[in-house]
Amino acid sequence: MPNTTQDTLQRIAEAQKNPIADADLTRAYSQSSSATSGLTFYDLESPAKLLYPVLTPLRNRIPRVVGGRGIQANWRAITAINPSKVTGGVSEGNRGAVIDQTTADYLAKFAGIGHENYVTFEADYAAEGYDDAKARAVQGLLHSTMITEELLDLGGNASLALSAAATPTLADVATGGALAAATAYKVYCVPLTLRGQRTWSVAGTGNPVAVTRTNADGSTDTIKGFCGQMSSVASVTTASDGNATHGVRASVTPIAGAAAYAWFWGTATGAGSTLGAITAINSVLITANATGSMAANATGLDSDNSKDSLVYDGLISQIATSGSGAYVAALATGTAGVGTKLTSDGAGGITQVETAFASFWDNYRLSPDTIYVSSQVLLDMNALIIANGGAPLIRYASDNGGNTLDAGTVVGSYLNKITNQRVAIKVHPNMPAGMMIFYSDSIPYPLSNVGSVLVKKLRRDYYQIEWPLKSRKYEYGVYFDGVLQCYFPPAFGMIHNIAAGH
Repeated sequence: MPNTTQDTLQRIAEAQKNPIADADLTRAYSQSSSATSGLTFYDLESPAKLLYPVLTPLRNRIPRVVGGRGIQANWRAITAINPSKVTGGVSEGNRGAVIDQTTADYLAKFAGIGHENYVTFEADYAAEGYDDAKARAVQGLLHSTMITEELLDLGGNASLALSAAATPTLADVATGGALAAATAYKVYCVPLTLRGQRTWSVAGTGNPVAVTRTNADGSTDTIKGFCGQMSSVASVTTASDGNATHGVRASVTPIAGAAAYAWFWGTATGAGSTLGAITAINSVLITANATGSMAANATGLDSDNSKDSLVYDGLISQIATSGSGAYVAALATGTAGVGTKLTSDGAGGITQVETAFASFWDNYRLSPDTIYVSSQVLLDMNALIIANGGAPLIRYASDNGGNTLDAGTVVGSYLNKITNQRVAIKVHPNMPAGMMIFYSDSIPYPLSNVGSVLVKKLRRDYYQIEWPLKSRKYEYGVYFDGVLQCYFPPAFGMIHNIAAGH
């Protein structure tokens, strides 16, 4: 071995004097117990999966019109011709009587809507070879803005004041609860907007009333639009029967535009009464002490914070606005804490829906195209229509001796018996549990000059901004600027205060 040095030969001889133990000879590589340790391949699929819902049925449906100018959209309409019903008979040689017409002016303030996000330089480096962090940031902003837009299209509230709930009506219930006897209980109620209904919780320690938001540029905005004003306090004293089995039934007058009602109660006013329940209807059955941490004297509850000047009015607000002409019906209070449910008309329909259809036709000669409902209302409508007041409409047949049956039936449309038009029934992801909305794509007046009764009037449609670098972050914003413009509110409607069940 001409290339072997004397030193190497010496080391070989020394190694031969100390043979390797058997345990060392049998040592081998084993699969590591962790995906991030040992000589283990990390099987990571790229790119990242987007596992969140972007459900925007109204945004997808409403036509978008770019070209808005100024600070608000303005339009005028003739809403009635010959409203005083002047007769048409004309005497010989004379002219007919002069008719009049009803006109109305409308306006809707434009609002800028959008979100911001950033990617640090290090996050961008770390994602190289796996995903495009900057593209994902902008894509997420677009999706977030679309989801926010959908919420505003349904429940944005720039102008409808929920005001204060009426003073609750209370009644003592002797059994079924755990409230003490001979005790005075104080009860308050706060109406919630759609935003409030989606944000407030009984367990929440920071249920928003009006909040100061710090923006990406360091500026601040006051954000409202969560709730109306708290009611005056109502008090009831449970009977002095020595039994700690009492409850209290409480109700207020239903409020058009309210998505839910927050209830506070306790044995003392103000801080002694705390949030105990949030209901989809205008009443509650109180059976135990309130366990929430929000007190009735929380800052802001003594004033109306239901309007948000930074957004536009959605369908709920536009329908519920006094004088809109839209169909608005509240189911009766019924038994407080139970409420009033939808009812079958015994002819394959729902009594309350049939009443609405009759109103649309009798007053405006039209029919809505779609009924948007919550999952609760859909299931109740489905059960009522199929059960049909005890005379079921469904028959199952087995072909050629088959022994399988598909369970479940869903009602996808509703026949308007007045116009013979099929009205679609669709679940909306953000619809309050106790509400349904009647939606119209168009109005059946050939000379109306209204192609679509509802449009998104825009000064700017979606646009992306990549802000100049001021730190080692790539900063992005996605925005649009516009308003939901409803040319004819009577083509829409709502039924609210619907109790669960059938």
